[in-house]
Amino acid sequence: MKKKFALHWQILIAIILAVIYGISFPNQYKVDLDAYKKIISNEENVRFSNIQILTIENLIGEEAVSEDEIIRLITAKSDLKLSLEQKNIILKYTLYNPEIKYISWMGTVFLKALKMIIIPLILMSIISGIANIGSAGNLGRLGLKTILYYLMTSTAAILTGLFFVNIIKPGKGIDKSFIDVSDIPSVSQHSFSDTLLNIIPENIFVAFTQNQMLSIIFFAILFGFFITKISSKSRIVLTDLFNAGFEVMMKITTFIIKLTPFGVFGLVAKTVADQSDRLINLMHVLGIYSLTVLAALAFHAFVVLPLFLKFIAKVKPFAHLKAMQAALLTAFSTSSSGATLSLTMESVENNSGVSNKVSGFTLPLGATVNMDGTALYEAVAALFIAQAYGYDLTVTEQIVIVITALLASVGAAAVPMAGLIMISIILTAVDLPLAGIALILPVDRILDMFRTSVNVWSDSCGAVIIAKSEGEKLKV
Repeated sequence: MKKKFALHWQILIAIILAVIYGISFPNQYKVDLDAYKKIISNEENVRFSNIQILTIENLIGEEAVSEDEIIRLITAKSDLKLSLEQKNIILKYTLYNPEIKYISWMGTVFLKALKMIIIPLILMSIISGIANIGSAGNLGRLGLKTILYYLMTSTAAILTGLFFVNIIKPGKGIDKSFIDVSDIPSVSQHSFSDTLLNIIPENIFVAFTQNQMLSIIFFAILFGFFITKISSKSRIVLTDLFNAGFEVMMKITTFIIKLTPFGVFGLVAKTVADQSDRLINLMHVLGIYSLTVLAALAFHAFVVLPLFLKFIAKVKPFAHLKAMQAALLTAFSTSSSGATLSLTMESVENNSGVSNKVSGFTLPLGATVNMDGTALYEAVAALFIAQAYGYDLTVTEQIVIVITALLASVGAAAVPMAGLIMISIILTAVDLPLAGIALILPVDRILDMFRTSVNVWSDSCGAVIIAKSEGEKLKV
């Protein structure tokens, strides 16, 4: 019988090929007649002066150039500095990269498919998992263990980040001349109390359409819990219904997983093409900062979390890591623990042997509130910005960062770049300038891929630890 080529190897090869492809075809920008018309009549209603419009018109038919070059040409010839909104409009409509366009649709389709199944998968898995738990006592015990694990690992991650950034001091003497305050995107902030209140949805269908994950999880927990409180006949019918629904969702998940190598290729190639020029230009400035983040993430992922697995769950960390390879590579490619949830559940249940009762409760909750990698990153970023601006934070102020990062991580969305919301909250808490966010933006997208992988790895470790504490026999 011919041996099947393992999925994680397929994904890894897809990532390598995508990096080569993306480097080979970096983004370029070109003003053609169609791009010109879209710029002057843009949907965002961003206004350009007459001289700027004339300058852009004169560039029609010119050769494709880099991002910096097209902005420089328009700025120099019009003698007017472009605002952030104007830059974004120009780059949006003049993007010229047919080679990436040919393959990026695969990543778009893959992400859409993953996002399509997130809400029904969360609903079915949590409701069926809790209905199968059987009693309020069991649910309370499982919930307490889950929250305790999340608090422990998130705190450990933040302290790890603070240790590395205090030792290496990547912000000392950094060149801030490239900071442009206008580059900071606007982010909406919510206090921790608002996050707690918003857990209870006013309209569950609005929560579904707006992807309010905490509200959906809260509703699913309530629904599953009260299934256990109804008559025996109705309880059996509903439990069987949601068990069957979960089986169907996992079948759909298995089908979508087969597309992973193609989706990963499209996503990573586009990311590399988008970022390659920017990274080359700025890596000499942000290289030490990036290495500090990666070193801290690696220590947490390969030392701290394996110690939890080894001494608390008494399982083999490497065996579980091997079981999670496909999910971790997908998390790296998508930068979204939410989008990776279906593959995380499939890997944890089929490869590590965790029951749906545990994974169905812990993993959807973890994808929403357990952000080890993100919390660690925010702590490093906050101290990096403080060092760059010459602030010497006291121990008390660093404790404030720990607490704020821990609370903010609960409300962070499981989507790319959600950390920008968190970092603005942390900087405000210790009176650091929000303009410092512009310092970390150039490499944020790449580092996002690594921290998301750590988020998913921590979620999976939690599922294994809790399953073992419940007396389950695992494959790892």
